[in-house]
Amino acid sequence: MNKPATSVTATTVSPRTRSIAQITVLFLILILSIILLFANFAYLNTQSNYDKQYIGHAGELRVLSQRIAKNATEAATGKALAFKLLSDARNDFERRWGYLRQGDKSTGLPPAPPTVRDEMESVRRDWENLRKNTDTILASEQTVLSLHQVAATLAETVPQLQVEYEKVVEILLQSGAPANQVAVAQRQLLLAERILGSVNTVLAGDDAAAQAADAFGRDAGRFGQVLEGMLSGNAAIQVTRVEDADARARLAEIAELFQFVAGSVDEILETSPELFRVREAAGNIFSLSQTLLDEASHLANGFENLAGGRTLDTVGGYALGLLALASIILIGLVMVRTTNRQLRETAEKNERNQQAIMRLLDEIEELADGDLTVTVSVTEDFTGAIADSINYSVDQLRDLVATINHSAVQVAAAVQDTQNTARQLAKASEHQAEQISEASEAVGDMVESIDRVSAHAYESAKVAERSVAIANKGNEVVHNTINGMDNIREQIQDTAKRIKRLGESSQEIGDIVSLIDDIADQTNILALNAAIQASLAGEAGRGFAVVADEVQRLAERSSSATRQIEALVRTIQADTNEAVISMEQTTAEVVRGARLAQDAGVALAEIEGVSQNLADLIHSISDAAQLQTSSAGQISHTMAVIQQITAQTSAGSGATADSIRHLARMASEMRRSVSGFTLPPPAEPK
Repeated sequence: MNKPATSVTATTVSPRTRSIAQITVLFLILILSIILLFANFAYLNTQSNYDKQYIGHAGELRVLSQRIAKNATEAATGKALAFKLLSDARNDFERRWGYLRQGDKSTGLPPAPPTVRDEMESVRRDWENLRKNTDTILASEQTVLSLHQVAATLAETVPQLQVEYEKVVEILLQSGAPANQVAVAQRQLLLAERILGSVNTVLAGDDAAAQAADAFGRDAGRFGQVLEGMLSGNAAIQVTRVEDADARARLAEIAELFQFVAGSVDEILETSPELFRVREAAGNIFSLSQTLLDEASHLANGFENLAGGRTLDTVGGYALGLLALASIILIGLVMVRTTNRQLRETAEKNERNQQAIMRLLDEIEELADGDLTVTVSVTEDFTGAIADSINYSVDQLRDLVATINHSAVQVAAAVQDTQNTARQLAKASEHQAEQISEASEAVGDMVESIDRVSAHAYESAKVAERSVAIANKGNEVVHNTINGMDNIREQIQDTAKRIKRLGESSQEIGDIVSLIDDIADQTNILALNAAIQASLAGEAGRGFAVVADEVQRLAERSSSATRQIEALVRTIQADTNEAVISMEQTTAEVVRGARLAQDAGVALAEIEGVSQNLADLIHSISDAAQLQTSSAGQISHTMAVIQQITAQTSAGSGATADSIRHLARMASEMRRSVSGFTLPPPAEPK
């Protein structure tokens, strides 16, 4: 039986291995073709992007060639913005031309391929010539702009010269000036017109520009020489001096305007050759730009034709795609053939397994009825392992049923004991809950008492704080009183000093009054002597006697006034001394009052300190009472939690008793559930 089975296995393994090998080879061919296809696609895509960049740069070169020509022409006419645009276009052309010749590292663009070498060479020659002329224009930017600025200023100045000379001609005609002076002034108008025309011809840059520059120099020199002759006279050129004041004033204005024209002659003559070169370069650029446009167009066409030269790469991509498609089809055919063969083998194997399963089901039918004495037959089929496992499970199930029966008996006995214990625990929990409830009520009373103590302590603390505040305020009032008394004492002392100085001053006044009294006495004596001398002189001294009498009466009045002042001074001195004594007594009283106020301040400070200490002690008592209140509250909360836990324990004990009763019922049900199994008789002890 074993040998035929081995030969069948050998014949089925060989086609399977051959199919796997075929599929592996086809998969490798498919993967390789896909890789090559993607590589070819990436190459074509990269080259297409390069072609787009080449064509874009070539197209920009065509646009820039015309932009350079336009800006070069405008720059030659003196437009400042055109120089910047010309420089930007020139640099942009050079940059893009560099991308085509050397590639662009930023985008990975390589240099242009050799297939467009001829077109590149043609563009290079034309661009070098055009760039050289462009650089010539850019190098002369300042000269061109300066020359056109001078020309613009001349275009404004020369018409003003003509207007002023027309006024000079009118003045000369009205004043009856000589005819030759009027003719000279009229010729100056023509010279001014020729000067302006020469400047415009120079700026035009045509073939007559060089002659126009020379003519501008000659005409400007002749104009200045004649103008100077009309102001100062010049016999060499037969120009007489103009005498009319109005005409000379106009000529002076003309001379001031002509200074710019005279100063511009050398600049125009020196820079006109450079302007001619710029004009020539602009003309060359205009001619070369069309040629460069054509060459750039040929170059763009060459880049557009690059894609047509890659036909081989495109055909290779199609071939790789067909190869990948063929590989997929062959893989599908091989897999279908292999799948059909495996389906046939699986059907045969399922038939054999079905027969073995039916045999196994027939043998375990009695086991389904609870007969654990059954033993299943073990065969070579795939059900053999199942039969062996069933036999092992039946053995384990026998042991399990026996163990359940034994455990159910033991659980029933243990449940009875546990139920009794749970009942006792529930009664103890109820008693404990009652005790905890009484303790919680006692703690609540204690919390209320402590709260009242804390409230009284808090009120006492507020009273103590108000006492401290009042003592502090009284201390401040005493200090302010002391400071006020000190100020009063200082003011009284200053007043006493002033009164003393007043007494000293009154003493000095007394001395002065004594001196005046002495003078009055001497004057009285002198008046008496004068009266005596006047009486001795007779009639001659009568007038002097009258004066002597007046002097004597004046001396007597002075003496009387002096005695009155002396009496007042003595009164002032007496009052001053009394005021000084009164001030000193007042100062002493103020000092005593200040000392008493200081003593009161010290007493208030001590009261403030004692009140502060009392307030601190009361605060401490209040804080301690609040802390005790908090602790008592926590104890009350803890007792409540314990009471809840006890209640939960009591409830849990009841629930445990119920669970134990339920467990007893479950044990009984478990015994009834396993009673349907049939066990073999127990083995007899040996």
